[in-house]
Amino acid sequence: MSQTSELKVGLTAAFPCSYLADKEEQLIMLLDPEQNAKVHYASLMAIGFRRSGEQVYRPHCSGCDGCESLRINSNDFRLSKSQKRLINKNKHFTTVTSNVISEAYYPLYERYINQVHRDGVMFPATKDQFDSFIACSWGDIMFVEVYDQDRLIAVSVTDVLTNRQSSAWSAFYCFYDPDYHYASLGKYAVLQQLALAKKHNIDFLYLGYYIKNCQKMNYKNQFNPHQRFINQCWKDFD
Repeated sequence: MSQTSELKVGLTAAFPCSYLADKEEQLIMLLDPEQNAKVHYASLMAIGFRRSGEQVYRPHCSGCDGCESLRINSNDFRLSKSQKRLINKNKHFTTVTSNVISEAYYPLYERYINQVHRDGVMFPATKDQFDSFIACSWGDIMFVEVYDQDRLIAVSVTDVLTNRQSSAWSAFYCFYDPDYHYASLGKYAVLQQLALAKKHNIDFLYLGYYIKNCQKMNYKNQFNPHQRFINQCWKDFD
């Protein structure tokens, strides 16, 4: 006999959208995530939810459905010519994983936010902001680190999701050394996560929300084939 669970959610008030200048956004928030999220997060991700710090949410905006959750099947993914060139260009970098937040992360994060995202809502960076945004007491988090010899140049914060139906990772956030902007480390980090996911038999890598009219989100549809959550179902794109 199958079991069902009732999860309590709430709807925030409208506030200015972080991605589209002329829009307002509202969020459906999971109530009591410290009690419910650990068990149900994988299933919630599969219906378009995502986390920020301890909170789990999904956009629910009046008159706008621009946010489409995007995921990639690691076994189906095919490298494009430009992605192959990027991997070759960065072949001298090394990638390792960790399950512990390093003291080296925050200085890298601070430089990234303060130089790359000066126009964003997280500027200026603070240690308290970093801790509340990245850490999650109920979550299983992996850190994918990229090094240029002994120098840490990028960190991908990756949520590990498991349930009875499938296994998945969520590319929660990536920050990198602004001096390496030429290396396209954001895209490179996704490619490294996909390679690791395939190696470890992880079905899907979630990339968060794709927003067609937001230029800084457009890179996500360059990883093909992929799926987007539209009208309450996953649709294939190639």
